[in-house]
Amino acid sequence: MPGPKNIAAKPKNIKVTFKRLLKSLKPWYPHIAIAIILTIAASVLSIFGPKILGNMTTEAVDSLTRTGNINWEPIAQSALILILLYLFSFGVSYLKEIIFGILTAKYTKKLRHSILDKINHLPAQYFDRHPFGDTLSRMTNDIDILANSLSNELAEIISGVTTVIGILIMMISISLALSGIAVITVPISLILVSKVAGKAQKYFAARQATLGTLNSDIEENYSGLNIISSNSHEEQSLADFSHINEKLYRETWKSQFLSSLAFPLTHIFTNLSYIAICITGGYLAISGKISIGDIQAFTQYVNQFNRPITNLSDIAATIQLTLAAAERIFDFLDEIEEIETTENTNIKNLKGSVEFKNVNFYYEKGKPIIKNFSAKIEPGQKVAIVGPTGAGKTTIINLLMRFYDPQSGEILIDGVPISTMKRKDVRKLFGMVLQDTWLFSGTIEENLRYGNKNITKSDIVNVAKITNMHHYIESLSHGYDTVISEDSDNISAGEKQLLTITRAMIANPPMLILDEATSNVDTRTEQVIQDAFEKLTKGKTSFVIAHRLSTIRNSDLILVVKDGNIVEQGNHESLLKKNGFYAELYNSQFSETV
Repeated sequence: MPGPKNIAAKPKNIKVTFKRLLKSLKPWYPHIAIAIILTIAASVLSIFGPKILGNMTTEAVDSLTRTGNINWEPIAQSALILILLYLFSFGVSYLKEIIFGILTAKYTKKLRHSILDKINHLPAQYFDRHPFGDTLSRMTNDIDILANSLSNELAEIISGVTTVIGILIMMISISLALSGIAVITVPISLILVSKVAGKAQKYFAARQATLGTLNSDIEENYSGLNIISSNSHEEQSLADFSHINEKLYRETWKSQFLSSLAFPLTHIFTNLSYIAICITGGYLAISGKISIGDIQAFTQYVNQFNRPITNLSDIAATIQLTLAAAERIFDFLDEIEEIETTENTNIKNLKGSVEFKNVNFYYEKGKPIIKNFSAKIEPGQKVAIVGPTGAGKTTIINLLMRFYDPQSGEILIDGVPISTMKRKDVRKLFGMVLQDTWLFSGTIEENLRYGNKNITKSDIVNVAKITNMHHYIESLSHGYDTVISEDSDNISAGEKQLLTITRAMIANPPMLILDEATSNVDTRTEQVIQDAFEKLTKGKTSFVIAHRLSTIRNSDLILVVKDGNIVEQGNHESLLKKNGFYAELYNSQFSETV
């Protein structure tokens, strides 16, 4: 089976990603519209502040010049209006923040649900070829980046654009000449920012992809820490991690360096324009063509006018990062899902016969795994599938469960081709006990109920007694309410396996698959598990994959697989008498134990 492949960053058209992002926000357009209106209102209200302050200054200077005293009444009225204006602007801004917060929470909730739903509909080969950490990174890091942008940068952009337009109108109303000086630097700044942002985009996309690879490497090192230590592989693991980390460092500083250039570039031109405005404004004031208060208001407007432009250039880096994150999320959601059959064939009164007819399968074209495989299993038979590593044993089970579909041939259950059945209906027919036991973080009882939510506590206890687990569970401090840790490291491998067998018996599926279920336990525990298997498989069609051939001697049928073909089949005694490949495998194991 092909291993995980590193994901390369291939930045796509920014416009396409942006349009896709807007389309995904369509259900929240009303919320966004209200938030935009409130943002615009808050910005507009704040724009009048400098003009009112300028009028107050002009009134104070004029009254002092005319009468030698300051007329405080109109100044106090203007101050009251200004206070009310700022209070109202604060209230509108606060309401806007609440709406954006709700919008962000709902949108990210939908995205995470969509990603999890997508995971449940992706074919098995996707997870064979993509690192787990990268998928996890899309669900966490990328969505968090998108959420932060929605709640912060979107409001900042709207507020900035509104402020720039409103202030420009106010500046023109004060002085057209000064306004010309103020705006002449804007196109120069925007051109420079767009050039820099374009170069930074590819590094932001690469950074997000590498972050996913890094997360995958961390997850693998954490889960395999004991194996790494026991094989003295720490230095190599650290070297591999350092290589990825170094790559992430280079991509991060390049993206940040390029995006950070936006601020100093715009700042240079805005400061030059500010100096020119102060000199020209002073000359106009001396000439009597503009009042002192208007000069004061205009200089405040210039500062406010430049600030949104500078802020917009500052968040250019975040915008680039957001689009890179959105692109990765949408790419994942666009992955091809399992093709479900349009038919809905159901098997009533299942007997349990299984037939493989001339099945051919490969993971990679030109490298066949299963070749012209045929076998017929009668209802209730216990079938063992044996063979060397890589012979195709687990692949046969994957085909039977429809994790993969054969390129040719067919598999039938009770004479019905499983290709005409929905995958979930096929999988409901089987219970699985695997070599790699899986128990989730929760109580033992919750884990045992996993396949049958409606079973009573007394029935769970009865099944646990059959599998010899009841006494062990009761010996724990909290019995069936004992919490299994996240990694299930507070119980032994044999106990985990017996719990999964108990869970399978509680689910009570029509047929069973046992894949290398005793390979990680000692001989005594193996015998206990074998006893549980006998009770579990009684009267049911079952498939057992085992390397320990001593565990499958009582099987009704043994299929000996070699290079994707059945080379021998029969029961244990008949196969030994043939003195063929099975006898060779069995005798080699027997001699190893002597």
